[in-house]
Amino acid sequence: MSAKIKIVPFGGVRENGKNMYAVDVNGSIYILDCGLKYPENELLGIDVVIPDWSYLRENKDRIVAVFLTHGHADAIGALPYFLSEFNVPVFGSEMTIALAKLNVADEPKVKNYDDFHVVDEKTEIDFGDVVVSFFSTTHSIPESLGIDLKTDEGQIVYTGDFKFDQTAQPGYQTDYARLGAIGQAGVLALLSDSANAENPNMNASEQEIAESIEETFNYREGRVVVACVASNILRIQQVFDAAEKTGRKVCLTGQDLEKIVNTAMKLGKLSFDDDLLVTPEQLADLKPAETVILQTGKMGEPIKSIQRMANKQEKTLNIQEGDLVYITTTPSHAMDTTVAQTRDMVYRAGGEVKAISDEMNSSGHAYKRDLQLMLNLLKPTYLVPIQGEYRLLNAHANAAMELGMPADHIFILAKGDVLTYAKGTMSLGEGIDVSDTMIDGIGVGDIGNIVLRDRKVLADDGIFIAVVTIDRKKKQIVAEPKITSRGFVYVKANKDLMQESGQIIRKAVQNNLDNKEFDWGHLKQDVREHLSHYLFEQTHRRPVILPVIMEVNQHHRRTSSKDKSAGKAPAKGARTAPKSKSKAKGSAKPKAKAATTKAKDGQATKPRHNRKRRPRAKKPAPVADKKD
Repeated sequence: MSAKIKIVPFGGVRENGKNMYAVDVNGSIYILDCGLKYPENELLGIDVVIPDWSYLRENKDRIVAVFLTHGHADAIGALPYFLSEFNVPVFGSEMTIALAKLNVADEPKVKNYDDFHVVDEKTEIDFGDVVVSFFSTTHSIPESLGIDLKTDEGQIVYTGDFKFDQTAQPGYQTDYARLGAIGQAGVLALLSDSANAENPNMNASEQEIAESIEETFNYREGRVVVACVASNILRIQQVFDAAEKTGRKVCLTGQDLEKIVNTAMKLGKLSFDDDLLVTPEQLADLKPAETVILQTGKMGEPIKSIQRMANKQEKTLNIQEGDLVYITTTPSHAMDTTVAQTRDMVYRAGGEVKAISDEMNSSGHAYKRDLQLMLNLLKPTYLVPIQGEYRLLNAHANAAMELGMPADHIFILAKGDVLTYAKGTMSLGEGIDVSDTMIDGIGVGDIGNIVLRDRKVLADDGIFIAVVTIDRKKKQIVAEPKITSRGFVYVKANKDLMQESGQIIRKAVQNNLDNKEFDWGHLKQDVREHLSHYLFEQTHRRPVILPVIMEVNQHHRRTSSKDKSAGKAPAKGARTAPKSKSKAKGSAKPKAKAATTKAKDGQATKPRHNRKRRPRAKKPAPVADKKD
């Protein structure tokens, strides 16, 4: 019986990061990686973005496990949120699982989760229809693994992040023999990293990068502030080695980095002398030429932290005159503008900037020829380029076609596409709805497109608030419109604009009050439309207009002393009807005695006469005890 196979990307295609792919074999779902991505400029106020797993919620009983390739945020960052909804086992290498545990420990809902399983390149797990095994790859973190799912129809291989480097040290080396063996057994589909597919030039070896870091530390006479991703263990080791050889001490910034360094030390993935590290307080006793500050920032993202250092916003360590900011990470193209702004801030603060990527191709991802080598080793029938924006996926597809792979055997997928293999043919089936889930503070998924759109409008044109108080019974405006503006215009310099806006508001409100069919929604919409048209005509801006309409009732019943004793005091700020001094023309003269009325509790009571003498307070009626 042939297996029915589906491949569904929940992230990692046509975008940078957020890797998460589901492989469905005969109804059992295998999750490959569970990562996040850092927000781009248009995602105002968003901390991180994780995949949307609405489809998985509906099929949670079919999920077998999560398999992780490495310990970077784009592979494990969303795991705490995922495990808070899905109680499934997690498999990964020793280093990957250690970093995953650090992530999960910070999430209160799953801090007690402990269904982790350590695997290596020799591990095989038999799930019946699928046998899952692993193979070693080269990346910027030790024990990075690729994943192989063996089915009756052939193998589905997921490379994870990889590159080929002949000078890689133990723990970072690719197992070429294992790749060849997988290829000989027959690969049905290959999900392969495309993050560096546009680059036609060979990546610099890690040995060359280590020599460059040491040389930089040697010739600088001032402090060196190294910007690095916290989970890039290989780069951190190179910084420690260069500092030791050049007589410098290293100061770590942030608890995240300290946790990762301590974890890597315990596992033997980092090695350095005990006296190499110093605290920020000990830096004052060192000369600038003896200092290295390792800045990784919040959640391992260093660029924004460098900006704060340049703007003197950090508590202890900021950019000083003569400092060198050494960017040893390679930001994505989406971060080019942010990196350029960061460079400018550093120079304004008196420092200088140098980046490894300015001098050599330093990337943890395979360039074009590496991708073609992987294809030649595995010989897949079908190729699914993953991890990268569309142009990168397309570049990967072109590299595959240069090797003779048919174009109809290459699938450039979008999130939610369902790639189905049945009866010997791979084709696109009916897709599922997959969007992004945005994390803002402690809120998970409560920020949608409408909120983001409003944030963008607020950022572009500001807000315009109009407060009006009306008496609907008298059909009149009680108080003049009060206008408040933020981020739109400078109010003191635009008094005429504000006065005319007030007149427009009055007119729109009065027209609605005069209308027999009064409607609150229509009133607010009418104010928005008239005001928006006028403000755009005058300023060519479209601020968020927020009309606030308050109603006051000047003919409400007087509050009795009994109501007061029951805690029913009138609302704060509510007006009472003033005593009439003159009689209106044609109005009926009020009678001296009013008819007896009934209070809410059913007891008879008389309305209070307008006496000068204070009336006696009535005794409150006895209240019976309530029974449960």
